[in-house]
Amino acid sequence: MSAAPKSRLGRGLGSLIAKATPATAAKKSAAAPAPKAPPANTETLTGAPGYAEIAVSQIEPSPFQARREFTTDQLSELAESIRSEGLLQPIVVRKVGDSYQLIAGERRWRAFQSLKLKKIAARIVEANDASSATLGLIENLQREGLNPIEEAHGYASLIRDFDLTQESAADRVGKGRATVANTLRLLSLDAETQGFLGKGLLSVGHAKVLLGVTDAARRKLLARQIIEAGLSVRATEKLVQGDRSAVGGKKKRVAKGVSSKDAAAVANIEKKLTSHLGARSAVLHSGKKGRIVIEYNGNDDLQRVLAKIGVEL
Repeated sequence: MSAAPKSRLGRGLGSLIAKATPATAAKKSAAAPAPKAPPANTETLTGAPGYAEIAVSQIEPSPFQARREFTTDQLSELAESIRSEGLLQPIVVRKVGDSYQLIAGERRWRAFQSLKLKKIAARIVEANDASSATLGLIENLQREGLNPIEEAHGYASLIRDFDLTQESAADRVGKGRATVANTLRLLSLDAETQGFLGKGLLSVGHAKVLLGVTDAARRKLLARQIIEAGLSVRATEKLVQGDRSAVGGKKKRVAKGVSSKDAAAVANIEKKLTSHLGARSAVLHSGKKGRIVIEYNGNDDLQRVLAKIGVEL
């Protein structure tokens, strides 16, 4: 018999939930083994320790939710599945005052709201803020999937809000420290490029290459070029290498004919042109004459650049 497949994360959601005490068994010894969860079936859940059907209106979302977007299509599909098959897995909540706060299962809760269902099967646990945030992040990573930027914000929240190191945050979610550190680096990208990553227009591989470009304006331009041309990660590496060579060549050409003060002014003009046009621009300047080179990618990009400089076709 083959071995059971290993979980994608070192520590699964179930193992961490076991550390959060079921509300109906809060006074039992900590040494007692965690009870096995009953089948995810609303008929058996209502009478099981730690499980109950609670009012949908009594539940509030978690302030530690890493997921930033809940697409209408995905929620509609989930709602239809629940309508036809029922709820296959209960949500996880904790008691906060007179209400319940979600730990895991916000999409399921939202689907119940869209179906105008009054009650939902839930597992009620006792968990502090740090445990609640960790459980919610793992739930999203394992079950529902986060985009790379949402994942990075999830790690950043654990570290910032609960004073954790990268290593301890990685240990809590069962990831390697290097994985967490590399994911956090994505947050150093500009907002536009992060948006491209979040929407799946760029991959993490593309982002890693772009992180090697120090100039923010040039990096933003390269991100747009990658998307417009549909470049692979390998092609992106070549593009960035060529960009570095071109920048180095331009610096040499400018430095040869003008003073260092004028070279700095030319570099500033290039930066402003590139930012304004959304296209890489080079100012080839000497003491008496020069030329401006504007790069574009395809006919559509050419029309966009021409419109920027007021040229009508």
